[in-house]
Amino acid sequence: MAWTQQEVRELKEGRYMLIDEEPCRILSIQTSKPGKHGEAKARIDAVGIFDGSKRSVVFPVKHKVQVPMIGKRQAQVLSLTDTEVQLMDLESYETFSLAIDAETKPSLSPGAEVQYIDAMGRRMISRT
Repeated sequence: MAWTQQEVRELKEGRYMLIDEEPCRILSIQTSKPGKHGEAKARIDAVGIFDGSKRSVVFPVKHKVQVPMIGKRQAQVLSLTDTEVQLMDLESYETFSLAIDAETKPSLSPGAEVQYIDAMGRRMISRT
């Protein structure tokens, strides 16, 4: 999927933005007042959706940032191996494989429905 642009002042906690080409969920936004010769700035703390690492950036409030288009979709588990799961999207009937970790595997079974996130051409199971 693609991304759109928004000004920093339009962002809210719990929404998403791109930091270093990584889709991130915004944890907190703190804004400062404009100084004598400068403009107001915003400090944004976020966590990566796919890698889970925390990131922090500072931008002027009028700065435009990239906001990813994130799709939350439903899929059905078709098959399960030790390292990956094969899913079928319930709207488009597209089949694809995703890598899974040892913690997620016990909650999956063939025929079960899961929710997955599709952002910037990457996918991840979010809810089983």
